[in-house]
Amino acid sequence: MMDIKFEQPLDSSTFLRIRKWYLLALAAIALTIIVAQILIQVHLNAQLDDSRVINVAGRQRAYSQKLVKEALLLKQSGSDKKQILTELKKTITTWKISHAALQFGNDSMGIQKETHEDILALFKKITPHHTAMITAAQQVIAEEEKLTLSPSSVTQKNIQTLLDNERTFLRLMDVIVNEYDNRSKTQLENLKFKEYLLLIFSLLILFLEILFIFKPLSLQIKNTISRLMNNQLESEANTDKIQHLYQEKEKSLQELQELNFVIDNAALFASAKNDGGIVFISKKFQELLGCTSSDLSMPLSELLTINEGQQEYLKEVLKSNRKSIRSEEIKIRTKKEQDIWLDMSIIPLHQSTKKQSILILCSDITERKENQEKVEQLTKQNFEDKMLQKKMQASQVVEGQEEERKRIAKDIHDGIGQMLTALKFNIESINLENTAKTAEKIAYLKTLCSDLIKGVRTATFNLTPPELKDHGIFPALHKMTTELSKLTGKNILFDNKTDKHIRFDSLAETNIYRVAQEAVNNAIKYADATYILLTINYSDGILSVVVDDNGKGFDNSILKDTPKNNSEGGMGLFYMKERISYINGRLFINSEPGKGTRITINYKTDEA
Repeated sequence: MMDIKFEQPLDSSTFLRIRKWYLLALAAIALTIIVAQILIQVHLNAQLDDSRVINVAGRQRAYSQKLVKEALLLKQSGSDKKQILTELKKTITTWKISHAALQFGNDSMGIQKETHEDILALFKKITPHHTAMITAAQQVIAEEEKLTLSPSSVTQKNIQTLLDNERTFLRLMDVIVNEYDNRSKTQLENLKFKEYLLLIFSLLILFLEILFIFKPLSLQIKNTISRLMNNQLESEANTDKIQHLYQEKEKSLQELQELNFVIDNAALFASAKNDGGIVFISKKFQELLGCTSSDLSMPLSELLTINEGQQEYLKEVLKSNRKSIRSEEIKIRTKKEQDIWLDMSIIPLHQSTKKQSILILCSDITERKENQEKVEQLTKQNFEDKMLQKKMQASQVVEGQEEERKRIAKDIHDGIGQMLTALKFNIESINLENTAKTAEKIAYLKTLCSDLIKGVRTATFNLTPPELKDHGIFPALHKMTTELSKLTGKNILFDNKTDKHIRFDSLAETNIYRVAQEAVNNAIKYADATYILLTINYSDGILSVVVDDNGKGFDNSILKDTPKNNSEGGMGLFYMKERISYINGRLFINSEPGKGTRITINYKTDEA
């Protein structure tokens, strides 16, 4: 087990490394279970063999007593000696076979050959007594068969031999049975010790997984949420910067227009004295103003306009001493009763007599001014519309991010968090002295760990998959259906009807993937679907993604009143529609109660 740290977002190599350690941990737990089962089965088989041996050994004691009893019955008058002799022969035969089976094994009785040296030594001690009793019993039978009419023919010597050897035989058989029992207990203690070792090994694996995999992964999820919040703040700051740059741009354009007066205004020019008298005026300027040569004796301010207010303003402008160029747009009224706009630049000229004169460069900007007013109105309206749209989209993105954070937090709290808490409490409550309870809790801990691993893998997979960025929407959706099918155990299929690999705009791929993922997750969580089919088709420049399920469905009429914060759908149908609308796509939802649901995503690419 190694310490896996996530300083950066998960890439494909890191994900494969995590999955490898998951598989190794699961394999170790599975191996522990298999070894435990093998040990239990071996012990059960050994216990079964020991029980047969102990049973046979116990019956040997009974057979020895039965043998003596039947021999003594032959001395009693009036007994059915023929029947007793028959039973005595059977007892001898069974006793001899069992005695040999306990030492050398017997397949028909299911007894293995004895290999324990202490037990074999005990059998070596008991065998002479067993043989003596068998011999004495056989002699009793032989004498009885020869002299069936005379009860006194049974010798007291053989009977006494049976009685003398019986006590020793019973005592040694008790020792042998106890030895069998001690051996069985020793095997049981060894099995318990091995089970404890396997238990400690399994708990160690679980502890290492929590310490080196689950804990770093939870920190990565926490960091991801933090990055999302920072991205939101950066987005808001960038919006303010864009507005500021737009204002600076407008200001720069204004200044640039003023600096380009020579190119734009060279057609209309005039020169004047410091007192406002005209020195020279271009013909084009005269034609524009509608004046004749006789009017050139008039001051320049009166020649430019017939409006008295404008004349006074121009007098002040033309007579004032200055050291820099002055440019401004002035509206004048000509003798033709026409209102025109002039872009006027006043350039001071200093002569050797230290008397200042001025050069006036003008251009007729009436048409431009009129168009500019129209453009400004349209631009202002367009800008306001765009800013409103951007704010709405930014607000929707922020709400979507918030819903995604809530979903991640809910999954962690309701799933992984509760399972980790249950895992901790169950581990702490294990009492090794109570074997039965410990076995039950170990089985429960194994199930809980499997659910916990599945929950963590689900939370990990719900993050942005590397396939989407590296390979595109088709492999990403294929990977999503495959992984979700493994995690949920449901029949989730992928059908790609395109014959080539196509990449789309990254923003479009991301939104299409998220909406398709949400559709599949809703079918799993809320529709109780057991069969889900995701189909991709690309034709005539239109990408079509269809998600079908056999779930419980719903009434289409509720779509009209679907709230934005619908809890039964993750980000909800509202955000699914907003995501597709954001990339100029279309979303269609068709469903009937009891007949499943079909969600269709259509996206028209630039190639169409």
